[in-house]
Amino acid sequence: MEADSTSSNSTGGHTAVLGGGALGLTLALRLAQRGERVTVLERQSVAGGLAAGFQPAPELPGGGPYLEKFYHHIFRSDTRIIELIEELGLRGRLQWSSPINSVQYGGRRWQPYTPPGLLGFTPVPFVDRVRMGVVVAALKATPTHRPFEHLTAHTWLRRAMGPRAYAVLWEPILRAKFGARFQEISMAWLWARIHDRSFTLGYLTGGFQLLYDALVAEIRRLGGEVKLGHDVIEARLDGSTSEAPAWTVRWRRVQPPESLVHSGAFDRVVSTLPTRLTLRLIEQLPAEFRKRFDWGDAYGAHCLVLALDRRLFTDGSYWLNVNDPGYPFLVLVEHTNYVPATEYGGRHLLYLGNYLPHEHAVFLKTKQEILTEYLPAIRRIVPEFRDEWVRESWSFAAPFAQPIVTREFPAHIPPFRAPLPGLWLASMFQVYPHDRGQNYSIALAEDLVVEMAREGRLAPIVTP
Repeated sequence: MEADSTSSNSTGGHTAVLGGGALGLTLALRLAQRGERVTVLERQSVAGGLAAGFQPAPELPGGGPYLEKFYHHIFRSDTRIIELIEELGLRGRLQWSSPINSVQYGGRRWQPYTPPGLLGFTPVPFVDRVRMGVVVAALKATPTHRPFEHLTAHTWLRRAMGPRAYAVLWEPILRAKFGARFQEISMAWLWARIHDRSFTLGYLTGGFQLLYDALVAEIRRLGGEVKLGHDVIEARLDGSTSEAPAWTVRWRRVQPPESLVHSGAFDRVVSTLPTRLTLRLIEQLPAEFRKRFDWGDAYGAHCLVLALDRRLFTDGSYWLNVNDPGYPFLVLVEHTNYVPATEYGGRHLLYLGNYLPHEHAVFLKTKQEILTEYLPAIRRIVPEFRDEWVRESWSFAAPFAQPIVTREFPAHIPPFRAPLPGLWLASMFQVYPHDRGQNYSIALAEDLVVEMAREGRLAPIVTP
């Protein structure tokens, strides 16, 4: 094992941040702005976590714009990410529009997510359509999730919107997203999905990767380190007191030579990794803490991304929830019905997305096997579709992408402050009742810095 340069002559205020997604990078930025020494360790070779991108049009200047590996956009209500985008000088790239969101039911596409579209959604009786609109408006107007914490979405929606509306629109969405667990999902989680979201969507022209690259650049400009392609092996507290904690973090480069292990000495560790992974990396966490917080499940995410030579949805649909049974994916997102295909060298970009248990077969299949299964299913939705339309394809998977938010979930959300000196925890499992997403990860990071400052060990923000 070789010692990394970060291990020498460590002084007060040196923080190791485990994870380089929206949460970890925002946290590192805010610490660096206070003059703290910070080192971010991220396993992936690019920053951004689940919002990281790739370049689907590499022949364009600079390798072309980025596209997220897993579909992303933001909402007008996502004020924390909007403020961060503006702070980092990217305001001019933030574009807003209201693309068409649809649902596949009964072999045809409907648009029940706007008032006019809902009134025309004839698979649901007219009275229940009106009832559903009133309920959605009431959920948007309800200021807190508290009335829904002890209810399941399955039970509450059936009662509030009527069995037919639930069976046609909401149950298929819950089934597709949570599989066999769909009846357990908390209504507080669904309240947040409806309450938090606007009809207008925002996207960063060039891809959200630009935000994460800008965060990395600013952290480094302030003297921090961001180590991409470095997998954390262990974090260990070395016999310190609460007044002077001393941590050793060990990591390995993901790229060869993989056997080369680095270590660094730190005064503070903040893990932004899923709780279960944090518990594996920090063996000293006490048994009682583990018993309470090594709990619950999360599904992994999988996206097959296709570059087509023409538009798939000629009606302009951006988002299509698949509520008909028997499809191998839950959603189709035609990104270039939102961002013009000309941005990507004429490629029409389509996501086929899923949230699935980690043991699901799709995570073991080759891309060709997935294409063989998915392409005929696309043809069932768009009969004109031909395999020859596909010019390029990419397959992406990520674990711990969607927590299974049951009624018991709040009792198992870990606190920021872990029961070891100098250890802090922050992950998307703590954004409850809100759904995982960039905005709430950024908000969580900024709230954590406020909490850390209450210890009295963080310096004030350093202004230019």
